Parts: sequence; C-alpha cells; structure tokens
Amino acid sequence: MDSQTQMKQIVADAAIKEVESEMIVGLGSGSTAALMIRSLADEIHSGKLKNIRGVATSFQSEVLALELDIPLIDLASVSQIDLAIDGADEVDPSFQLIKGGGACHVREKLVASKAQQLLIVVDETKMVQNLNKSFPLPVEVLPNAWKYVKDRISEMNGCSTLRMATKKAGPVVTDQGNLILDVLFNDGIKNPKDIERSINNIPGVLENGLFVDITDKVLVGKIENNTPVVYSPSKVC
Repeated sequence: MDSQTQMKQIVADAAIKEVESEMIVGLGSGSTAALMIRSLADEIHSGKLKNIRGVATSFQSEVLALELDIPLIDLASVSQIDLAIDGADEVDPSFQLIKGGGACHVREKLVASKAQQLLIVVDETKMVQNLNKSFPLPVEVLPNAWKYVKDRISEMNGCSTLRMATKKAGPVVTDQGNLILDVLFNDGIKNPKDIERSINNIPGVLENGLFVDITDKVLVGKIENNTPVVYSPSKVC
C-alpha cells in the first residue's frame, strides 16, 4: 500500500469512530469516502454499529453501499441526516472546500445541507492555504448552456475548460445528465462566498463545487516518522 493510500485508509477508519448506532449517515464520494464506506460496512456486519441507514451522494457510493449490504434510504425521503462523511479536493484553513473532482458535487452539497454535522476526511495533500491555485473549480451546467456559462465566467477572470471523458468520446456527463466546466481563476479564489453566489446566479448553472461555511470538522491523514497518523486541525476564523 503506497503512502497516500495509507493516509486515506487511516483517516477513513478514524471517521467511522464518529458514527453511532441508529444514525442516518451521508455516504460521500471519491477514493477516501469509498474506503470509509468499506470500513462502515465492516462495523455494521460485525454488530458494532446497529440500525445504520445510508444516504448516497452519487451513483458510485450507491453501488458500493449496495454491494456491501449497507441499508440505503433515498435523499428525498429524509429531512435530516445525522452525520455526513465526505472527502474534498481542497480544504483551506477556514474549512472552505472545493469538491467535484468526481463530478458528484450537486448531490454531495444536497446531502451536506441536510446533515447536522459534515465531517470531511482527506489526506494532507488536500490541505491548501488558498483555494483554486492549482485545482480547478467544477461547475455543473446544462448541456446547451456550457458555452454561455464559459463566456460569463471569463468576464469574472475565470478560465473554463469543458471536462472531457477518458473512456468515452466527448465530455463527462454527470449523474444528472449535465456537463462540467473546470474553472481556474487568475489568482485563485480569495472570496469563496462571493464566487459561489456569483457563479450560481449565471443562467444555465446547476451548482458549483464551492462548499462554503458548511463543514463542521476535518480529519487529515498524514505520514509521520513513516507511520500514518490522523489529526484534526482547528478552524481558522
């Protein structure tokens, strides 16, 4: 197991310690969240956690949970989720996030907004001082609006690229049947709340990958003295 996978595994295992029996748990998407879902299944099947119900944030997490026999309930049928556990592509010191590298950020944000607590699990490579310096901001757009949205974002000093698929011809298509623009701003994102609002106000945009003022706790995996460890950073206000 390489060092990054070790960091992801230890932080995924640590996240499960936050789960209690009888909880409704939001099941995140991505590589670290997938490890968390597997660890959750182990705890359920061992009998340590009872009456757990999951809410999937993507087709990926739904399929994995079903394969592991984790009971699922539909997002539309719940008004409140006890705990959502998810990964992130970037986390800044104020716990503002960029998500959507896996094109799942619309459902992820819906689940996060219904959660009493949002727990983010990452390896230390995802911790940054400033958002969007290197990782692009995903923006989900209606298929016939991508060029218009791209032009509008350009007026905001953002450079947009239509995300292309790697195992099919043409662009990536989201679970909702839409397209993704990956956006880099000239100086990164220094005002995530304003950028989130401005992009979402563009006609044709469904949602963007900025998660602002929604994260309660972050667990970070890192390698220290050749040993994987977990720490929980304090939020900088």
